[in-house]
Amino acid sequence: MCTASLLSREKKKTLDELQCSENRILKKRSLNCKLTESAYTGSIFSGALFQYLEENKKWRNRFLFIPDSYNINYYENKQAHDRGLHPKGTINCAGYRVLTSMEEYLELLNTSLPGVKAKVGSSPFLKCATQFPLILWHPYARHYYFYVVTEKEQQKWSAVFQDCVRHTNNGLSEECKVQTPAFTDAVRLYRQAHGHYGTWDMMCGTPPQILANLVMETLLPEMRDLITPKLKGKMHERQRNWMLISDAVYGLVQSQTQAQYEAVVQSCEAGRPPLETTIRTDMDQIITSKEHVTSKIRALVLPKAEKLLKVSIQPYISSILDALMEPTSRGFFEVKDLFFRELVDMSKNLLNDGNKEKLGEHMDKISMLAFHPVKMQSCYEKVETLSLEGLQQRFDVSSPSVFVQRAQILMREQMDDAVYTFEQLLHKSLEGQEQEDLSKTIQGCQDRVIKKFDYDSSTVRKKFFREALLQIFIPYMLKQLSPSCSELPSFQELIFEDFSRFILVENIFEEVVLHTVMKDIMLAVKEAAVQRRHNLYRDSIVLTDSDPNLLLLGENPPIDWAEEYGGGQEEVDGENTGDPEVQKRRRVKQVVSMIQIEGNASVLPNESSLEVPAVDDIPEEGTEVRSDTSLSQKSEKQFPAQETFS
Repeated sequence: MCTASLLSREKKKTLDELQCSENRILKKRSLNCKLTESAYTGSIFSGALFQYLEENKKWRNRFLFIPDSYNINYYENKQAHDRGLHPKGTINCAGYRVLTSMEEYLELLNTSLPGVKAKVGSSPFLKCATQFPLILWHPYARHYYFYVVTEKEQQKWSAVFQDCVRHTNNGLSEECKVQTPAFTDAVRLYRQAHGHYGTWDMMCGTPPQILANLVMETLLPEMRDLITPKLKGKMHERQRNWMLISDAVYGLVQSQTQAQYEAVVQSCEAGRPPLETTIRTDMDQIITSKEHVTSKIRALVLPKAEKLLKVSIQPYISSILDALMEPTSRGFFEVKDLFFRELVDMSKNLLNDGNKEKLGEHMDKISMLAFHPVKMQSCYEKVETLSLEGLQQRFDVSSPSVFVQRAQILMREQMDDAVYTFEQLLHKSLEGQEQEDLSKTIQGCQDRVIKKFDYDSSTVRKKFFREALLQIFIPYMLKQLSPSCSELPSFQELIFEDFSRFILVENIFEEVVLHTVMKDIMLAVKEAAVQRRHNLYRDSIVLTDSDPNLLLLGENPPIDWAEEYGGGQEEVDGENTGDPEVQKRRRVKQVVSMIQIEGNASVLPNESSLEVPAVDDIPEEGTEVRSDTSLSQKSEKQFPAQETFS
């Protein structure tokens, strides 16, 4: 009853305050976005490994199937999946961390329940049959335990799980240009009102998941103080019971935040038309009123902000920028090298058997490169070395993971842009070409794409650096300046009551602070580009060999190489191939599979996934070919394809 009471009270308080914050922000924006979701469910990854079952405390072989939602579905075996049975369970990876050692897991476990310390090997439910565990850890939800039999297999599954975490963490739609920023601003304002400035590791998943994390951030310490003294039994039993309690409460919170978030969105949508009418009618007066208030607030805030900037921000800009640039640039360079190596490998293979059917097979695989978790892992690992050690505490940065995952998402998008552009150029060039011209055509398209990658990469990285610096400095400045700006609420009196829904003193205050630091950030990034240490181009540079025709490629639909050149799979599930949407979704196919059942072969009860023949169509170790030539044009991003496997 005490837990339920705490939950109800904290949940209501959080959601009420958050709704007020979101309503306030939404009122100054025009909602004009559309949520889209795929109506097609394909497969990204599948395979078998051992999972620990808490209900009977035993390890069992499980078949894992990961659809294009990146949720992990686990079945009793592959036959259960093939028969269309419901999975034994589904794991939404938002907020999880992938661990590959018991020591790391026990260290995190000890922090979750102070006073109850575990030692390696002391807990029966933590005993693993091999030295290659895979653990999904979450601060609030239940933990999942797996193991495999070889280090290579562990590396593959770790790459896949991390890809699932990376994708599900990025649950806010960037296509919603108003609703998503309004929501993130509302969460930030709510946390700032409670004294939490800086980055937040649990800003991950869909809005209801983020709201649940927000509730648990406050509720969990209260629950821990209330429940921990009442936990009985041995050490591992208390830890296990605490995890079960936390998971149950977290599930309850999510179910309620889901319903209440939908109600908030509907309420905001219903209030949009009258707000838009008022804005159109009184736009000139609103702008004039805001400019007047802004001048007053600037006079109060600017001297204090400039002093803070000079003393506490400027001395650290260059060092933080260097810490961001080094690993991020290495990651993007690895993307370039991986893309180039794949094209070189394809060209070599086509020299021996250069017919268009083989080209279709090779291009079908290259089209999936950006979404191949194992191949892309070498790129992702480069940026994982990012460290802000010594600066995190000063600027209230919880961890660099927020920036690492953002950089990895940008790297994947950049790879997909390069691949998509190459596909479109090659397809267009092949029209009407004779077979003997194939190698020359591929080389020509490759050169055109390679010429522009560095320039596009430079643009993406510079934007990422600016945004990261703002995320670090702005919360710190707001935290330092807020106590000395206690007069701010009095400026509300300068705003006409009819305009108070559109002109917010808090927003103007943040805008003044933003403009104060933005000049220094822009200058720092510009100086870094001039130095050319990380192959960043100056904003004024325009490539003389820029091809404007490449910009039109984003309007073209994705290409089904397997269908067009006869080198691919059969039609999936009897879909209507004449449907344009189906044609577009056909690009979504399975990119990696750790098992492939041939003929009448079947997976043995205790067989690990590496013991079954891997899919030969997708080699994971390539020839080390390096090039200093720059890569490629950024085009419209397309989601990867998926295919069934035999």
